[in-house]
Amino acid sequence: MGSAKKSSAARTARIEEMRRAEQTRERRNRILAITAGVVAVTGLVVGSVVLIQSQSDDGDSAAADTKAADGRFVTGADGVRKWEGTLGRDHVTKSVTYPVSPPVGGDHNPVWMNCDGNVYTDEIDNTNAVHSLEHGAVWVTYDDRADEADVEALAAKVKKTPYTLMSPVDGQKDPIMLTAWGHQRTVTGADDPAVDAFLQKFVQGEQTPEPGAACTGGLNG
Repeated sequence: MGSAKKSSAARTARIEEMRRAEQTRERRNRILAITAGVVAVTGLVVGSVVLIQSQSDDGDSAAADTKAADGRFVTGADGVRKWEGTLGRDHVTKSVTYPVSPPVGGDHNPVWMNCDGNVYTDEIDNTNAVHSLEHGAVWVTYDDRADEADVEALAAKVKKTPYTLMSPVDGQKDPIMLTAWGHQRTVTGADDPAVDAFLQKFVQGEQTPEPGAACTGGLNG
């Protein structure tokens, strides 16, 4: 019992430290954005020439989907499915074909979905949600088979948990699923002990490619 309390307190302290770092990072990013804008204008003419040449060489490749990942799931004794294989991390602005739904990682949009306990009632773009996973968020998803009471209870839990987000995903494998970067599991409902266990392990967990990266300042639905 004491160990669990210490673990919870440590995670809370870690998240608060991440939030402070995030605020510093956002101020720095605003400065970088202004600088990048100047550079972008300077390179516009050169970029246009390169783009025209690229389109001549590649035909319609710019309109094609990009494949995000190669590999397969391996299920552990705890019921968590771990992705064994590659997960791309490039920033792309085109659509992405993910091998599983919800996706557990791969190439993604440069802008993340806000994941500071955000609950979305409509479907969100996978490419933005995957960017949130890269920042160490856990994504709670459900479809129309999920019990309404479970959805409401999970939403209340998400709203109290930094580095989480929640949204419906039509056609996913099971009614309620939890996803982190490279990891995923099904749960039976809001009171399933696996919910808290998954959050405890994967919110800003060791799997996080960019620990401490922002979960605010992105898209908000």
